[in-house]
Amino acid sequence: MARIYKRNRVWYLDIRHKGKRIRKKVGKSRKIAELALKDTEIKIARDEYGFTKKDIKIEELIDRFLDYNKTNNRDSTTKRYIAIMNHLQEFIKEKRPEINYLSQLSDEIIEEYKSFRKNSWVNPNGQMVKSKKEIKEYTRKGARSRTINLEVDGIKTMLNLAVRWQYLVKNPLTSVKSLKEDDRKPIRFLSENECKKFLEACPKTFHPIFFTLLHTGMRKAEIENLQWQDIDLKNRKILIRRKPDWNPKTSEREIPLSDALYKVLSNYRKRKGNPPKKEYAFNLKNSGHSHNILRRVLIKTAKRAEIENFTKVHTLRHTFASHLVVKGIDLPTVGKLLGHTDIQTTMVYAHLAPNHLVDAVNKITY
Repeated sequence: MARIYKRNRVWYLDIRHKGKRIRKKVGKSRKIAELALKDTEIKIARDEYGFTKKDIKIEELIDRFLDYNKTNNRDSTTKRYIAIMNHLQEFIKEKRPEINYLSQLSDEIIEEYKSFRKNSWVNPNGQMVKSKKEIKEYTRKGARSRTINLEVDGIKTMLNLAVRWQYLVKNPLTSVKSLKEDDRKPIRFLSENECKKFLEACPKTFHPIFFTLLHTGMRKAEIENLQWQDIDLKNRKILIRRKPDWNPKTSEREIPLSDALYKVLSNYRKRKGNPPKKEYAFNLKNSGHSHNILRRVLIKTAKRAEIENFTKVHTLRHTFASHLVVKGIDLPTVGKLLGHTDIQTTMVYAHLAPNHLVDAVNKITY
């Protein structure tokens, strides 16, 4: 820690850290002393006083950060961080090649990074297009504000770990503010007619999978890790629960089976014979399938059914939630079915129920 104090009309800087102490005479101006204090705190954070471990290359820190995530987080989280770090390294390579060490990262550099991402050509998933040859009709100029905010949060997370690992005393990016998210992409969900067209065009092998997603709102990882012991046909419910090698994104939950889904899953189980309880219901895990097999099949099926702007498995989750809200189901119930732990997450569907406030006040009859 560092502080300033006054003695005999003169201001001094007192620095203490891990048993070491440095005192410096600043002068008679309190304002200058306060500026010196702030500068000192920044220098300590950047390892200029030798109080922290030896500086580390950004490339090495990124490797260690990603290794940490592979051990402690879900694969999807690690993949997101890999994409973020690729963008950061691309920015440094293109705009700031002189930056090699962690001590050189600052809030000013990250502000430049935000500007860089706002002005780069990106594909629909927010990934940078590296060459003019890759620029097609569906690319656009600039990542969305929400995407950039998530990326900056990811960089901050890495630097928080750097503090824990004692490469920094404090995170120099705490003052970086989020961009206003006024360009958020509207939620895409399928109409009832599009759902019918999609299921009709769906390959027989994948029909039960996509039917289940449309009738439960399950996440992709949840259906990939669904075992037969999690499908309770007797009590008509699906159980989302932990596995030795996988945890749900939020909490464990139960999802009731609709009559239509009960019929589909019952017939599907009959075709399977009597599968072991711990066998994965849809054979999507440890079966040699590519991790993105569902997305590839979805894209081909959507194209065959002539459904536009439909390329993500997660759209089926949005479809389930959106149709519940449109049909008058309250947001807390929808959130519980989806496994949301925060009602704010479910509020993204609120605009689909424009009369829910009117309906609420009309419940009062006194």
